[in-house]
Amino acid sequence: MKVKYTVGEQVFHAFVVVVTLLLSLAVIIPLLSIVFASFSDPVEVMKHTGLYWHPIKSTIFNYQMVFKNPNILTGYLNTIFVVLVGTSLNLALTIIAAYVLSRKGPRLIKIFTVLVVFTMYFQGGTIPSYLIVNKLGLVGHRAALILPGAVNTFNLVVLRTAMAGVPESLPESAMIDGAGHGRILTAIMVPVTKASIAVITLYYAVSHWNSWFPAMIYLKKKEMYPLQYILRMILIQDDTQVMTSGTRDALALSSDAVKYATIVVATVPILAVYPFLQKYFVKGVMVGAVKG
Repeated sequence: MKVKYTVGEQVFHAFVVVVTLLLSLAVIIPLLSIVFASFSDPVEVMKHTGLYWHPIKSTIFNYQMVFKNPNILTGYLNTIFVVLVGTSLNLALTIIAAYVLSRKGPRLIKIFTVLVVFTMYFQGGTIPSYLIVNKLGLVGHRAALILPGAVNTFNLVVLRTAMAGVPESLPESAMIDGAGHGRILTAIMVPVTKASIAVITLYYAVSHWNSWFPAMIYLKKKEMYPLQYILRMILIQDDTQVMTSGTRDALALSSDAVKYATIVVATVPILAVYPFLQKYFVKGVMVGAVKG
């Protein structure tokens, strides 16, 4: 049966389509411009102004310059380590905490929930956080990039809400069969709430991948810097340390072309992850949005 829309509804739908299209173009055009610039000749990039609608004298020279920078590979390895270890720890602690807070019965659960939510709105700030990390002896270690933010309150609330929405009959029937809380968590709660878990996995992974501020505060050795902090040094501090020599290499370094290539190298991997989690994304977010 074909649905008939009123004139007002048709106008509204057209407005939504136009706005969505404009927002999409606002994201896609700058992204494509950076990609095209990264494949352009560095000399031409120095002379060009405005957006790039196609590569100018196509070349992969800029990417060769990027990967000659020893800090890029080191930053990649450091970031991958932080993303894998950090996200695994984040998920383990968040899943356990969400399960505990989603249980009904004990009065202390409500108190703990209020205390957890309180931290989402009120935080100590940078200086107290640094003092705590310093007292724990984590300054100068990669653990300082992982442990202080081991549990994100927003992600915890989203997953706790998803687990609270699971029918109570499921864990109760499992308890009758002799299952403990560990079994209930792994065999029932995790599979049922996998959409929300996929969403917070993406949130945690993207957060670790894009993080550079903790590295600037806590780390002292350049060989420990994550990729995004290396990228910041290249883009803002203009620290393009590449082990090369020659006129064209110097032009590449003085041009923005190598910076565009660095942005692409640092951005593409995390963009490639999203399509695999996209089918869970909307469902997982809406679970936490419509239930109290």
